[in-house]
Amino acid sequence: MMNMTKKEMILASDQVLMQTYKRVPVVFTSGEKCTLTDSEGKKYLDMMGGLAACGLGHSPQVLVEAIQRQADQLIHITNYFYNVPQLELARLLTGNSFGDKVFFANSGAEANEGAIKLARKYAYTNFGPEKYEIIAMTSSFHGRTLGTLSVTHNETYKVGIEPLPKGFTFVTFNDEKALEEAVTPNTCAIMLEPLQGEGGITAATPAFMKKVRQLADKHHLLVIVDEIQCGFGRTGTMFAYEQYDIVPDIMTLAKSLAGGFPIGAIVATDKVAAAWKPGDHGTTFGGNPLACAAGTAVFQELLNLEIPSKAAANGAYFLEKLQELVEKYAFVKRTKGKGLMVGLELDFPGAAVVEKAFDKGLIINCTAGNILRFVPPMIITKEELDACVTILDEIFSQM
Repeated sequence: MMNMTKKEMILASDQVLMQTYKRVPVVFTSGEKCTLTDSEGKKYLDMMGGLAACGLGHSPQVLVEAIQRQADQLIHITNYFYNVPQLELARLLTGNSFGDKVFFANSGAEANEGAIKLARKYAYTNFGPEKYEIIAMTSSFHGRTLGTLSVTHNETYKVGIEPLPKGFTFVTFNDEKALEEAVTPNTCAIMLEPLQGEGGITAATPAFMKKVRQLADKHHLLVIVDEIQCGFGRTGTMFAYEQYDIVPDIMTLAKSLAGGFPIGAIVATDKVAAAWKPGDHGTTFGGNPLACAAGTAVFQELLNLEIPSKAAANGAYFLEKLQELVEKYAFVKRTKGKGLMVGLELDFPGAAVVEKAFDKGLIINCTAGNILRFVPPMIITKEELDACVTILDEIFSQM
């Protein structure tokens, strides 16, 4: 198949793959650090990082070696038995967060599905079956499964597959009054992203996060933070919740956890985790030795390279450079985000900018219609950030 032309490869793929993505007509064949190379040899600066999954860049040696080493020993074993890589990764997660217990899944959506189940089981066990409702946020995104779509606000994703599971409600993100009014005797949890990704790179305010925790404590609710996109140093601390004066009860993780290798995790306190008994939840592949070895290698490297502080510094630099575009062009409205999870708001749909950038060898994407999103590998350099801004400046100057 490597003898196919790009056009032949795309046509052949379209014949056998379900058309659930609007794919860009390119075939990537290799990657290194923050650069991707396509089948025709063209190189691209990747500011999308596999949608925030490739935290250490493409094919980092530490990850490649960990996967090769573990694959030579043991790839998969059922969770009926123990395995060493799972223990090592769980210890890293609990040792660097509020959590006491971990459940491993295969993706962010699965982690969020599990978090919903855990919250409901905790409420059922401690307060009875009537306490099951979960409050989510407008502009939220938590996954594409039926359960996670129930806490995802974008109605477009739900057309044609309803009815969805019941027991979920939405309040305006960062609206403290609306949140307080939404709590009922049936509420069991509040679920939110500290920094929304798909929703437009919008951060929770400190006051709102404080209100979430206060209401949870007052009404015996659980706080679920979805750090699937904003976790693992991307916002300038290992986990985004650390920038707020609160401690959650449950946290969901994926994406950068294993540098692009599929894995997800639910982290919870002992008190909450105790609600699950053997048989309450499970997975065939979650927590397998290969995924956990990958996750352990990546997590240790994030710590060794002091990635959170570097993301904070480079993110601040990047925001300053993007601010120059805000001041230069009237249609560039503002910068958003924290660390290396950054948005640039336009006053028009951003799809055309994404396309022009791609033609110039820059990979970005657009979320919420008009927010250019940048979630590059967290090893990105200032020189590469400068190159990104230069390309955007060239595009804007012609618009």
